[in-house]
Amino acid sequence: MVKTSTAMDIPNEKSAVRAEPARRTLDILVAFTALTLLAPVLATLALLVWSEDRGPVFFQQERVGRGGRRFAFYKFRSMVPHAEALKASLSQQNEATGPIFKMKDDPRVTRIGRVLRRYSLDELPQLWNVLKGDMSLVGPRPHLPRELEQCPNYPQERLSVPPGLICLREVSGRSKLTFDEWIALDLEYVRNRSLLLDLSILLRAIPAILRGDGAY
Repeated sequence: MVKTSTAMDIPNEKSAVRAEPARRTLDILVAFTALTLLAPVLATLALLVWSEDRGPVFFQQERVGRGGRRFAFYKFRSMVPHAEALKASLSQQNEATGPIFKMKDDPRVTRIGRVLRRYSLDELPQLWNVLKGDMSLVGPRPHLPRELEQCPNYPQERLSVPPGLICLREVSGRSKLTFDEWIALDLEYVRNRSLLLDLSILLRAIPAILRGDGAY
């Protein structure tokens, strides 16, 4: 079971607070540079998403950020336009634990969507979330409001830092992990958060993404 915890459990809280300005500066510089340099790639991916079924390019969803604040979360659409309406009919095939829904061979995923998901290209629009300040480059991935509601013992400590584009879970097994393992890794990150750890996770993310292991 996921256990609740308080800010008193965070040994590096003061040092983490002191690092916030540097972390935010890094977020802005990296997000702005990446969005600028990757503009042709982003445009190409957008065209590929649209050309498959002429549906929306982006998928927008409400997620929960730092302190419980909700924000609009962006991805390249990797599923058919009516994916949410089909979800209920697939509930019995859920392969994830806890309040998360995951299917390795989800029939709602489009052909281009499978490529986008395998290499995490669908997450690139979240660089805009990082630039806006909704998210950070590194941090726990933001959950849906209903996922928190379905987890009565959800640890509020996890919401004490901004959600991230990359997290410790994504370099430690991704979708192969159980929900409780996800939360445990997120809490491990929160309690040991530092710029050095962030840089380590970012560097580890490169081979993890290229392998596409556990991504679906």
